[in-house]
Amino acid sequence: MKIILIGVQGSGKSTQGNLLSKKLSVPYVSMGSIFRDIASKDSSLGREIKNTMNEGFLIPDEKTIEVLRDYLSSPEYSSGYILDGFPRTVVQAKAFESGIDRAVYLELSDEIALKRISERSEKRDDETPGAIKKRIDSFHKFTEPVLHHLEDKGILIRVDGEQSVEKIHQHIIKELGIA
Repeated sequence: MKIILIGVQGSGKSTQGNLLSKKLSVPYVSMGSIFRDIASKDSSLGREIKNTMNEGFLIPDEKTIEVLRDYLSSPEYSSGYILDGFPRTVVQAKAFESGIDRAVYLELSDEIALKRISERSEKRDDETPGAIKKRIDSFHKFTEPVLHHLEDKGILIRVDGEQSVEKIHQHIIKELGIA
């Protein structure tokens, strides 16, 4: 099964992604982790991605799609995956329409998202207040239309992301029919 997790930064995508990965025995893939790994390398692509992320902007669609296609071409993803942080735009969603079985949207208010991020014990370089604010604004501007697109395709599951981790997980597996 190929599942994507969508939600504003701090919505619990990585937590739920790791739980689903164990439940379904498929790999968990985080676009943020992929991009942070690339950004850590001293290359033109690494510097470009690092600068874009640190400023809080989205990586351009073409680059994101290219990086993800390359990453998912590995045999370990042929039987499925849990994908966090993709698609961020309708262009990205349309580019991967055949590669997605279900999409889970973890709904969360901006206030709760900011509170969760500020309470994290480990802060990342790309989690400055300005960058986080831009990412939340970008989510509303670019990713909310993706939700409508996925809903029209009949593959979107909406989950209240302000519940406990366990309640969210139970809701997701029930909706996926894997309880």
